Amino acid sequence: MSAVIQAAAVDNAQEAARVDAQVDWVVIPLFAILLGAVFSFHFALLVGDWDYWIDWRDRRFWPLVTPLAMTVLPGVFGFAFWKLLRVPVGATLSILAFTAATWVSRYLNFHGFAGFPMNMVSPSTYIALGLLIDCILLLTRSWFFTGIFGGFLAGVLLYPLNWPGLAPFMVPVEMHGTLMTVADVMGFEYVRTAMPEYVRIIEQSTLRTFGEAVTPLTAVFAGFLTILNLWFWAWIGSLGVRSVWLHKIV
Repeated sequence: MSAVIQAAAVDNAQEAARVDAQVDWVVIPLFAILLGAVFSFHFALLVGDWDYWIDWRDRRFWPLVTPLAMTVLPGVFGFAFWKLLRVPVGATLSILAFTAATWVSRYLNFHGFAGFPMNMVSPSTYIALGLLIDCILLLTRSWFFTGIFGGFLAGVLLYPLNWPGLAPFMVPVEMHGTLMTVADVMGFEYVRTAMPEYVRIIEQSTLRTFGEAVTPLTAVFAGFLTILNLWFWAWIGSLGVRSVWLHKIV
């Protein structure tokens, strides 16, 4: 009788493991899709047009606003993954999900539906920022130092990280006797709704036209703000982790 009971217990354990595996194959993709959708919606509200258009990724607002938006969910999920599962992958996974959702959205909405060329609306790259935050968390094992070093570097390195993709649009060209960049010409030819006035005003023949001057100062200022931002959202993640622990105790 004991052998029969043991065999039944083994069968039940195997069946439970099989069901758990099937549930994982359903839950994990749904979680990734939901995370990417939430991140895209949040990014659209906070950054929006600053990242939708190549010529709007200017030297002032785009390097400042974008890292603040990019470290919200990495802070929340990064802290949760670290405290609950002890794996430093939250920032990378959240940005990977965001990147996939963004490419689908840009291709279907901006290119397929609205007809804009992809080189004008292609997303920036942010995956390295998630890898950077997770690697610093892995090395320091502390969210205090992750906020200091990871947050600061995420703000400072955003513009250099995307410079290889932006460089072709900073090439000087002449249009109607005026020295411009390719991005200036695109903004001049494609005037869009709610386009800021300072984007319409073409800065002629200055170093600022080609992304110099205030960009390093903006990046450093963004780095200090991103430190506080990453700490704050990691604290929000800690509240969620604490509620999970309290729920398990109750």
